[in-house]
Amino acid sequence: MTGYVYMTASQKRGTIYIGVTNDLSRRMFEHRSERGSRFASRYNVFRLVWYEEHFDIRDAIQRETSLKRWRREWKIELIEAMNPDWQELMRGIGW
Repeated sequence: MTGYVYMTASQKRGTIYIGVTNDLSRRMFEHRSERGSRFASRYNVFRLVWYEEHFDIRDAIQRETSLKRWRREWKIELIEAMNPDWQELMRGIGW
């Protein structure tokens, strides 16, 4: 089963949330409906700024666990390598 590791942010270089899902579009809808996570709701972390697709959900879970241990600056560098302006990426994948 395919899995996605993703990062959402409140704004450019703002609060970052890291998650994993098997359906990225559904999960973003849940976050925006404030059913995704308490953390995301509390800090308005709804903008999808980075994601990675994995062909096995177990690999995605392992990557999420690893990323959560990273220093904040490393996470920012990873986001900016894919999305320098921290634009909302869901617009490009079905929204």
